[in-house]
Amino acid sequence: MKVADIREKNTEELTELLIELRKKQFSLRMQGGFGQEARSSDIREARKDIARVKTIMTQRLVGESG
Repeated sequence: MKVADIREKNTEELTELLIELRKKQFSLRMQGGFGQEARSSDIREARKDIARVKTIMTQRLVGESG
């Protein structure tokens, strides 16, 4: 997911996206726990997307109060 796409979303959409990404990350971790093959690149991508969304949410929060 690209940063420009994330920045276009409003706060509610970012919150929904964060929930979806965390569910995706959880399901990928569970696949590995049950012995199924989970691609490490998918897990890494989900983790980085979560970080991107949280960073933009924090920037908006700081920008509004500061």
